[in-house]
Amino acid sequence: MQQALEFLLHHIELVVFLTVLAEQAGLPIPAIPVLLAAGAVAGDGQAYLTVLTGISVAACLLGDMLWFEFGRHRGRQALSLLCRISLEPDACVRKTENLFVTHGLRALIVAKFIPGLSTLAPALAGLFRISIGRFLLFNGAGSLLWSLSFLLLGYLFSQQIGYVIEQAARFGKTAGTLVAVVLGSYVLYKYLHRQKLLRELRMARITPAELKQRMDDGHPSVVVDLRDSLDHVADPYTIPGARRISPEELEQRHHEIPRDRDVILFCACPNEATAAKTALMLKRKGIRRVRPLLGGIDAWRELAYPLEMVVPKEGVVLTAEIPT
Repeated sequence: MQQALEFLLHHIELVVFLTVLAEQAGLPIPAIPVLLAAGAVAGDGQAYLTVLTGISVAACLLGDMLWFEFGRHRGRQALSLLCRISLEPDACVRKTENLFVTHGLRALIVAKFIPGLSTLAPALAGLFRISIGRFLLFNGAGSLLWSLSFLLLGYLFSQQIGYVIEQAARFGKTAGTLVAVVLGSYVLYKYLHRQKLLRELRMARITPAELKQRMDDGHPSVVVDLRDSLDHVADPYTIPGARRISPEELEQRHHEIPRDRDVILFCACPNEATAAKTALMLKRKGIRRVRPLLGGIDAWRELAYPLEMVVPKEGVVLTAEIPT
């Protein structure tokens, strides 16, 4: 433990850069404690606050640019990957999309302060074809605000943080083990929570092939596209005849869904968590014949089944730039 603290003290700039970069790249490595410690080191006169701030912002921008370019060139594949590796199912994707709808590009400034959204926001910015200049401007402002907030906090409370570090050094391996246990327990809890949620949501899915056969046979079904407006900006195609109603809207408009037909729900995320949760909600509303589409819209597209162009809803701007 003492050696680790000495390494942190003498290589604080490198530690800040690597930790922040790892977190922004999507690894489950918390950067905030390191920023607090770095601020305390600066408060003790052993590092420069401006240098540490610049290093943290540079690491943020580098990690975020990776996801921005991935979203820009790989589109929905980026969000599918994030959805698969996230400790939360696709709730984080929907939260980030709603943040963009509500705040526009200003979402990039506040996203870093919201757990789970920091990595998703740059990927969405690339997915929605925001210009690099505007992305760097707003994301840079958010990175600076985020970095400086925790560095300054550590700087102002350097004595208290120094005392905590001294106590940690005194306990040596015990403190290191405790930190590792707490971090491991958090990751394990989030993983088990995700698995529990997916087990609760597990229900009879309908495959794309089954749905296509029903449509060909003229079987009366209601197909509901749960993706929101920004999803349709990025991917302006849907299953022919699908009604476009977001989960939030559907909870208020469930009376529009016929009770005497099969209801098929689909979303964009490959684990269909949104579709499954919405199906449970509809069942509580008395709609029993409801099933999520296995694999969502991507599974339908992979089989080269027909798609129809989405007509923009009134008030939705289908441009490369999200309004500020």
